[in-house]
Amino acid sequence: MKKSFIYILIIIFVIIGMVLAVRFLFGGPEDSWICGNGLWIKRGAPAMAKPNNGCGQVKDEMIKVFSLESDQVVSLPIVIEGEARGNWFFEASFPVRLLDKNNKEIALAVAAAQSDWMTTDFVPFKAVINLSALPETEEGILVLEKDNPSGLPENDGKISLPVRFPKEEDVSIVKVFFNNEKMDPEFSCNKVFPVERVISKTPAVARAALELLLEDPTLEEQGETFFSAVEGRSFFTSINKEVKIQQLTIEDGIARVDFDSQLEFQVGGSCRVSAIRAQITETLKQFTTVKEVIISIDGRTEDILQP
Repeated sequence: MKKSFIYILIIIFVIIGMVLAVRFLFGGPEDSWICGNGLWIKRGAPAMAKPNNGCGQVKDEMIKVFSLESDQVVSLPIVIEGEARGNWFFEASFPVRLLDKNNKEIALAVAAAQSDWMTTDFVPFKAVINLSALPETEEGILVLEKDNPSGLPENDGKISLPVRFPKEEDVSIVKVFFNNEKMDPEFSCNKVFPVERVISKTPAVARAALELLLEDPTLEEQGETFFSAVEGRSFFTSINKEVKIQQLTIEDGIARVDFDSQLEFQVGGSCRVSAIRAQITETLKQFTTVKEVIISIDGRTEDILQP
């Protein structure tokens, strides 16, 4: 009798073991994290914590985001690239908002079409969000809105992309220098003013600051919303759009920076030339390793940025 009882127990344990093995090897997603529509979805009671990586690109019938994945830790500045149907744009742009986890707006940027937007096909776009401070919350939401000048609800559209912000020890703060018509109403040409930017840490911090200088001030710094001008800080840049840095070296306290010819394209007047030089020079001189700045264009230093 005792032996029969032992045999029965052994058989029960074997059956339980086989069931567990089958569940482990061939079981479905009852107790796991499932990726759905760019979001991690909890099924059952998974033993592991929610994955830290994103779970696929965000895609929609009208708009797709390629540069970011849902719930990923973003690099700063935040670069958003993708494609949207032409009717998502108006005048080749649409707004992108960054919210904290309480839906409070942190930043506003403009996504610009990278090709002809007068089509119903997909059009590539790019937006850059610059932050002057690290958000207080660890999580945020990127909202890409369909531009709807009509204001009619039936023409609205948006997609939301949850993101996470880097930790304080993983970022640096740099300054970029712009002109400001409120702080310098007479426009004294070589007078420029700093704004701060939070960037992901990099050994090439001087180049990163210079790259940020080549972008426009944020809409808030310009004193604008997406739709209209408001009372604001009125920063602006004297540097042409689409300027490229070809080389930057810092040695013995001298920063040598070489730009392409776009830096001086149709630039006239001694005042604007002085403003451009001041923006570049002051942005580089914020670093203790830089005492002097030499600007060149395509390797030339003598005949550049002439009034």
